[in-house]
Amino acid sequence: MKNSNLDGLTNAKLSADTADPVIARRPRWEQAEGNPLPLGVRWIEQEPAFNFAVHSEHAESVTLLLYSPADLVNPLLTFRLDFLHNKSGRIWHCRIPATSIGEARYYAYSVSGETMPHLHSFDPQKVLLDPYAKCIFFPPGFDRTLAMREGSNAGSAPLGTLNDHRSTFDWSGTRPPHHDSDAIIYELHVKGFTKNPNSGIDASRAGTYAGLVDKIPYLKELGVTVVELMPVFQRDPQERDYWGYMPLNFFAPHAQYASTHRADEQHLEFKNMVKAFHQADISVVLDVVYNHTCEGDQKGPIYSYKGLDSAGYYMVSSDPANPYANYSGTGNTLNFGQAHVRKMVIDSLRYWKRGMHIDGFRFDLASVFSRNADGSLNWREAPIFSEIAADPELGPVRLIAEPWDTAAYQLGRGFPGLTWLQWNGRFRDDVRRFVKGDTGMVPEVMRRLYGSDDLFPDNRAEAYHAYQSVNYVTSHDGFTLYDLVSYDRKHNWQNGNNNQDGTDANYSWNCGQEGDEAVSPAVCALRRKQVKNFCCLLFLSNGTPMFRAGDEFLNTQFGNNNPYNQDNEIGWLDWSQLRSNQDIFRFFKRMIAFRKNHPSLSRSRFWREDIAWYGVGPTVDLSNDSHSLAFCLHGASQGDGDIYVMINAYWEDLEFQVQEGRAQQWRKIVDTGLPSPEDFSDDGIPLEQTKCLLAQRSIVVLFRKVL
Repeated sequence: MKNSNLDGLTNAKLSADTADPVIARRPRWEQAEGNPLPLGVRWIEQEPAFNFAVHSEHAESVTLLLYSPADLVNPLLTFRLDFLHNKSGRIWHCRIPATSIGEARYYAYSVSGETMPHLHSFDPQKVLLDPYAKCIFFPPGFDRTLAMREGSNAGSAPLGTLNDHRSTFDWSGTRPPHHDSDAIIYELHVKGFTKNPNSGIDASRAGTYAGLVDKIPYLKELGVTVVELMPVFQRDPQERDYWGYMPLNFFAPHAQYASTHRADEQHLEFKNMVKAFHQADISVVLDVVYNHTCEGDQKGPIYSYKGLDSAGYYMVSSDPANPYANYSGTGNTLNFGQAHVRKMVIDSLRYWKRGMHIDGFRFDLASVFSRNADGSLNWREAPIFSEIAADPELGPVRLIAEPWDTAAYQLGRGFPGLTWLQWNGRFRDDVRRFVKGDTGMVPEVMRRLYGSDDLFPDNRAEAYHAYQSVNYVTSHDGFTLYDLVSYDRKHNWQNGNNNQDGTDANYSWNCGQEGDEAVSPAVCALRRKQVKNFCCLLFLSNGTPMFRAGDEFLNTQFGNNNPYNQDNEIGWLDWSQLRSNQDIFRFFKRMIAFRKNHPSLSRSRFWREDIAWYGVGPTVDLSNDSHSLAFCLHGASQGDGDIYVMINAYWEDLEFQVQEGRAQQWRKIVDTGLPSPEDFSDDGIPLEQTKCLLAQRSIVVLFRKVL
């Protein structure tokens, strides 16, 4: 059947198979008209049939288009939905028997309606992707430019697939890992982690979900317990979006990360990856982008949401020249004042939790969730937070916020998700400035080490937990740890934006020489010491530590602090650095193990009376010119020993006096002023005297058992 129209399907054709001829002529309403829920496409085995449902409040007509692999331009079948039969509220729906589907394997929509001024919307010539599509097919003629201009994009538009109902997966033998005090978050890019030819991964699996599985032994050796994957939502493969922060869809895994490209194979490969991580007792967190889509502003492509109901999915501004509100910095912002937008996000989260067994989510620019339909901030009662908390599947998962957007900064108590973890940008900035040598930073670093109770207060009214602070020095967004100690300024020329993209507030210091050209041995040694200092402060702090992949072996991006479009050696990890920098890898591995072995460091609550603060002597110097401090963390309440830390961020040697106990009670575990392997002793070196001379810009960690 070629380009058939299903408008005239009779009730008899849609009826269930039954022995009663009267009932056969009168099918159930849902068989004749379809169900409005669930949204998307659903396979109904017992009929068998497909149910289609899509949300569009302002559409005047909606047509379902079904395509066969033989002709991706002309629909094999069309079905124009009649609002008197195929619409419930704001949802258009229908049910098509399998016998009528024939050879159709892909589907899309065409939508008509009144176009709003200044907004690209309701163009019936555009082939539109279902927002709930679980698997997306890009035809050989896929062309982004056709979606950006007037006229048809038939044969060039992404299509939803009809074959995911046939997929099964055996999750037996695994259970979701749970990590709290031993949580070590490791942020990585699926492709960039193994794409480099020197990654040691077979070329057929490099840069894929399967490639990550091959690196699990490495992650276990390092001590990682939580992997945070940079965005894996399907995106436009023709957009220069290497990082993945421009999603096309919130349900389909990015097909280009699969090692095979057969229909629905990315689902199987993704699930196998998650299962392998779980079998290795490693949790999987997804970095999810729900604040905007890749459709951009009025100049961007019409793929899905714009054509279905632009004003219903996106925030609209009052500026005719910029009709889309832009709190994401990418051209548009989803409208969380709309219930169906919130439902789409929650349905997406459920899908990744239930269908893909994901353990948690990190929400990009999460302050967008707090915005009302007019763009104003709802500081306390933003509905989506209570809706997520009330969901029995989502309530228990690890929820992590990037608690800001382009116009709001809600870090700490200002963020409405009261039980969520939050990326602590203050920890990043304060620790960077302290290690760099800025003045006035001792009081701030004390707060960050303690767990940032100034941001997450544990008073009776608010009762935050220390672990809600996700402590990090580096993330994908900014310099690598090595570049942080090697560059005073960003070098982003290759991004194509005249070095104007990326932040200038790096708080970096090149240790005396910019970049890597003919660096002196003294500068190289200082850089390595500074990296170890950052590592120490991160893993000695109360809170949940996170670091970016490659920092443990001094991976560099050559001074580029925003390689969002660098799908090349700049954005890929250089695994040759692991061989060259085994001393740094060793130090990271042992610091992670030290943290895990000492529950006193990572607590649900703040340290309170268990912490005693000192300086080089009995009192900590809080003056503006101070660059040193010490503390003793008593571990008896946690069934642990005591940890004494001395920190010298000054550019000269300083003599510290240990303020507690006798010298013979203490063993020196860490001394970043010493070369490897003397910088870390697993068993500890007995302390000979309570006076300790710390080299300039170094940290010493002591430990004593409590009998």
